[in-house]
Formats: sequence, structure tokens, C-alpha cells
Amino acid sequence: MVTDHRKLPRRRGEALSAAIYQATLDELAEVGYAGLTMERVAERAKASKASLYRRWPTRIELVMEAVYQSLPAPETSPDTGNLRDDLVAMLTRTAQALSGPAGEAMRGLLGEALRGESPLGTMRRNSQGKARQLMEEVVRRAVERGEVDPADVTARRLDAGHALLRHHFLFEGSPIPERLVVEIVDEVLVPLLKPGHTG
Repeated sequence: MVTDHRKLPRRRGEALSAAIYQATLDELAEVGYAGLTMERVAERAKASKASLYRRWPTRIELVMEAVYQSLPAPETSPDTGNLRDDLVAMLTRTAQALSGPAGEAMRGLLGEALRGESPLGTMRRNSQGKARQLMEEVVRRAVERGEVDPADVTARRLDAGHALLRHHFLFEGSPIPERLVVEIVDEVLVPLLKPGHTG
């Protein structure tokens, strides 16, 4: 049965966006990226297709924004009081996110890009860099505590942990084992960010 959107309560702004984001995530979980359509999202969100297309002209833009909205904000990064435990907690949250709708979206978006159906540039433009922002917040606190020398903080070192998680996810699948998260932190991130650290 097709919903008559003229009879639905009018929602605007954040309320409408929140409903559409949730509907998108629910569709990803239920039918995967391949089965997700703007029509199904609109129906689930009890919104009109026109309201979706006005803001998100393509499916890739809608999915990326919904996924990034669902990810933790940088200011909510774990604060355990030391760099190593902060990194383990943060990457564990990322690993869990990759086991849900965010991971399904990433797999589908990359598949499209590799087939030439969605340009990688579109993905980059829509990416809000949440992973980098989370790392920056964790490392900023470590610098303030005196654990990390600011001179040892570089863009590549900030990106290394999430890059390794994504690589494992794409080639080995999910769930990502806790052991891998600990190994990435102890064998890669801590030595990169604290090169003079001996234990």
C-alpha cells in the first residue's frame, strides 16, 4: 500500500532529517546497500520522495550522510586517562560500527566506486572525516597529559589505526576480533605516537 504523504503530519528540519537517517540505517541493516532505494527509505520514514531528493540528489549522498551522522562525535571519545587504553576503546567502537550499517554502507559504496557507478571523488567529498577527528581528540588529550610529543603527531600516524581496521574489514570481513584491535594499538599506534616509549 502506498502512503498518502499529504495526510501525514508535517515534519521539518532536524525531526525530518532524524527520521530519514534512521530509516536509511534500518534499510541498510534489513536489505543491505544493494537493496536500498530512495523509495523504500521515504516509505519507512513516512516522508515524501521529493523531500529526500531535494536534499540528497543521489543514494550515495543520502547513505554517507546517514552513516556519518550515526558515528560517535569526537568529543565523546573515550577518556580513560592514558593513551593506550583510549586508543583501544576508540578502535573497539569503530570495529563495532563496521559490523553494523556503517560497514554495510562502506562495502556497498566501495563496490559501486570500483565498478565505476559512483566516483570515489563523491565519497571523499561526502566524508566528514570522523575517524580522523576521533583520533585527533584522543591524541590531543594525550599531548596535554604529556604522554605524546606534538612533533610525533602526523596525518599518516593519525590515520594508521583506522586504515588497518578498514583493510581487515574489507578483506577479512566482520566481526573484527578484539585481539586485532589490541595488536594495532600495541604494535603500530603506540610505537608511532610514542617512539621513545619502552613499556
